[in-house]
Order: sequence, then structure tokens, then C-alpha cells
Amino acid sequence: MHIVGMDHVQLAMPAGREDDVRAFYDHLLGIPEVAKPPHLAARGGSWFESKSVKVHLEVDEAFAPAKKAHPAFVVRSLAALSRRLEGAGYELKEDQPLEGFERRYVSDPFGNWIELMQPNR
Repeated sequence: MHIVGMDHVQLAMPAGREDDVRAFYDHLLGIPEVAKPPHLAARGGSWFESKSVKVHLEVDEAFAPAKKAHPAFVVRSLAALSRRLEGAGYELKEDQPLEGFERRYVSDPFGNWIELMQPNR
């Protein structure tokens, strides 16, 4: 096998909405924001990284939300995160069951589709 891992997922966002993206990915989902390299920071957007998850949001002048393609994040407590997101005004949706997981979907502040998955134990 040639592919041995994934470094990050990149999503698009509209220009000038960095405060919204921080509120969602850092404050609600709990993925800490990290500084972008200076030569990339001038483009706008924000990067969020933990030990196991890296999400980079980059400004796209012709932004359209990803409604089908999406990242799927494994979470510790789907119930607690769902309550937190709903309390912040986000609507969560359920889909067809997937063996071994409880899961829900939420859209980020720009309409990008995000899957949240908790393994059944």
C-alpha cells in the first residue's frame, strides 16, 4: 500500500469569516487553532490542529459549500457535542445507520457538511 496516512483535510470558506470559523471549529468542536505559515496567512482562512486531527479552511473567492463531500470526525461523546452544537443554534441531522457507529451531521457556519461519529462500544 502506498498511502500510509492523511496529513489534513482542507475545506473552503468565504472571505472575511475567520471569527465564525474559529467559533465553530475551535470553540465548539474543540480543535485548537494554530498559526498559519506567514506566506499562507496573507490569503486568509484558518487552520485547526490537534494531535490526531488537522482541518485547514482556506478562502475561496468563488465559495460554494461542500454539501456531499465531507470530513467525518470521530468524537468521544456524540450526545454532549450534539447538545453543545444545538445550544449554539446548529441543527444536527441523523442519517442511515452505519454498523459500529452512532453518527450525526451538522453544517459549519458556511454550509460545509460535517459528519460526527462515535464508535459503539
